[in-house]
Amino acid sequence: MIEIKGLSFAYSGYKVLDNITTSFGPGRIYGLLGANGVGKSTMFKLLCGLLTTKQGTIEIDGSSPIGRKPGFLSKIFYVPEDFEGPDMSIGHYASGVAQFYPNYDAELFARLLSEFEIDAERKFTTLSLGQRKRAILALALALRTEYLFLDEPTNGLDIPSKAEFRKMVAAAMDEKRTIIISTHQVRDVENLLDHIMILDKRAVLLDKSVSDIQSEYLFDISANVPEDALYVEPGLGGCCFISNNTSGEESRVNIELLFNYINSKKK
Repeated sequence: MIEIKGLSFAYSGYKVLDNITTSFGPGRIYGLLGANGVGKSTMFKLLCGLLTTKQGTIEIDGSSPIGRKPGFLSKIFYVPEDFEGPDMSIGHYASGVAQFYPNYDAELFARLLSEFEIDAERKFTTLSLGQRKRAILALALALRTEYLFLDEPTNGLDIPSKAEFRKMVAAAMDEKRTIIISTHQVRDVENLLDHIMILDKRAVLLDKSVSDIQSEYLFDISANVPEDALYVEPGLGGCCFISNNTSGEESRVNIELLFNYINSKKK
């Protein structure tokens, strides 16, 4: 369990996170959403102990990320948005990293590389952006850490690779694992998420499970928008809209529409 209480962080006096309190439980895939500069990547770095703050606390299974102790690090893995990779083969790099992760599955890594059509003998420096991203995602999933943090994981992936990524993440989930995905490409992960958190400058605008969102809101598209619609956007075949769910029926959450609605409420 990740527990964050009263967390604040500033760069050179400019605060990007202000008094954030939330938690991330096992067995769920979280979507961490927000515009550029609202602190999503900062949050990941704080969770990993790559940044520290004097205001607020972070605990992961009762341990603080500060100090980055080996026992703590063996539980987490972070894939940043931009991963260059060292001047060595993918296989060699994976073997070195895997020594620190007791649940590493070499057979799974080989299978994921094959499904991503990546040769383990190739050096990172010879790969395209999309190939590097596929290689590090394969390793991240094969390490089988309890906590996996993915920053813009679908950037650089082509359409088939995005579909393969979704399949792999879904297959990797179990009741003990927590995956947090930060992304602007919400349609790439829409069907994966169990919980959505929307960050704004210094604040949390939404922090709810997908099931709770479905209970509260109804998402639909129609040429005839009801008068009591909470939010409307024009779309192909009619207008996309959100309304209060008074009927109790369950609709598919349109995360992009939800994001725009939640941000419109702050204005």
